[in-house]
Amino acid sequence: MSIPKVLTIAGSAAQGSAGIQADLKTFQEFNVYGMSAVTAIVANNKQTERGIFTQPMDAIEAQIYASFEHVGVDALKTGMLFTEDIIKKVAGLIKASEVTNVVVDPVMIGKMGSQLLKDEAIETLTQELVPLAKVVTPNLHEAARMLQCEVPETPEDMKVVARDLYHLGAEYVLVKGGSLKGYPAVDMLYDGSSITELETERVETIHTSGAGCTYSAAITAELANGYSVEEAVRRAKSFVTSAIRHALSFDRGIGSTYHAAHRVIND
Repeated sequence: MSIPKVLTIAGSAAQGSAGIQADLKTFQEFNVYGMSAVTAIVANNKQTERGIFTQPMDAIEAQIYASFEHVGVDALKTGMLFTEDIIKKVAGLIKASEVTNVVVDPVMIGKMGSQLLKDEAIETLTQELVPLAKVVTPNLHEAARMLQCEVPETPEDMKVVARDLYHLGAEYVLVKGGSLKGYPAVDMLYDGSSITELETERVETIHTSGAGCTYSAAITAELANGYSVEEAVRRAKSFVTSAIRHALSFDRGIGSTYHAAHRVIND
């Protein structure tokens, strides 16, 4: 049996809703073979002083090489990379791999408010990693930090930002409007010549942990499955919307998107 092979290079979220955990759950739902390279462990809590543990560079490198050597990679995504050195290392390995289906999710701030990308690493991300991407998937705040501009407040602002981000070198820019107040959940996909608006109803819930990771992982999976970028994004948006609509609450603050919702609810 042959199955598309997908790698996520990202942080591990101990609570299970985001990062590597969200990515692997999503890969399974899209029937692709998921692999992971953990860049950091995120385990914020009230009991210990530390909550983010960056992994050694040689450990990150070994995980990526193992995926290529033992399985092979049809598509990959990056999530939380955290430091300038990790970004440089990952960018170099991706460039050497010649994988063309690359999704860059420029993870910067977690749902719980933790900083997941150091300030000095943003320039390295935009200069060295983003140009390798087939699709880059910033939310509104990430897009503003990448461009050093104001956070978009309208769909028209999002279009401007998408065009500006395109000059950083990715083939496609997907600006996600999940936090855009007063509008439906609208995203802008720009390919350098035209903008495609993707709109769904806005689900009123605070339980959206892992939504961004899930969205980019779904796009990555569908690129590996052979879909065009636009169709992969459309299918991924439908998937993550369903996951948010049927989100899980643990009665302890922000809950998780439900990765099996499209399958379990529809069945």
